[in-house]
Amino acid sequence: MGRLIGYARVSTKNQDTDRQEQDLLAAGVRRDDLYVDHGVSGARASRPEFDRALLALHDGDTLVVTTLDRLGRSTQNMLALPEMLRGRGAGLRVLNLGGGNVDTGTPMGSMVFTVMAALAQMELDIKRERITDSVSKRRAAGKDLGGRRQQFTDSQVMNARRLIDAGEPASQVARDLGMSRATLYRRIGVLT
Repeated sequence: MGRLIGYARVSTKNQDTDRQEQDLLAAGVRRDDLYVDHGVSGARASRPEFDRALLALHDGDTLVVTTLDRLGRSTQNMLALPEMLRGRGAGLRVLNLGGGNVDTGTPMGSMVFTVMAALAQMELDIKRERITDSVSKRRAAGKDLGGRRQQFTDSQVMNARRLIDAGEPASQVARDLGMSRATLYRRIGVLT
């Protein structure tokens, strides 16, 4: 029997892979055969440690991931992976998928993987549609869409200072500009 090659991934550097690594080690993956990508999106087809994990696979080995979404976000990429692995004589095991393991080395496992990949793509499409709809509704209602805060010019800050000097309450001037009173005072301090 071949080796188990484990792969873990998190999309942002603030997340950690501890749980994924523990699950992979518990499934029989040796620490030396564990490849981890930090801060790499699943939407990218190329991920450095994932590529190294694929290079480490030999005939009879099995790539092991904790969940389907660790392989990627694109159905096309996910469905191409088992075929590529089969061509190398390697298998794929997805832990925690529907309460059990899915082994693409079997016809049933391959079918389940294909259905789950399609469902994962559908879930992503629905989420994208909801976000687009939400942004449209917020934009139509004139609500904040998030993103970077507005940058204020020096002349806007100096005009705010003139208003404060003329007796306007600083908190009201800051609120009208869309910033906190402390930020307004900090910006005034930088300019004077």
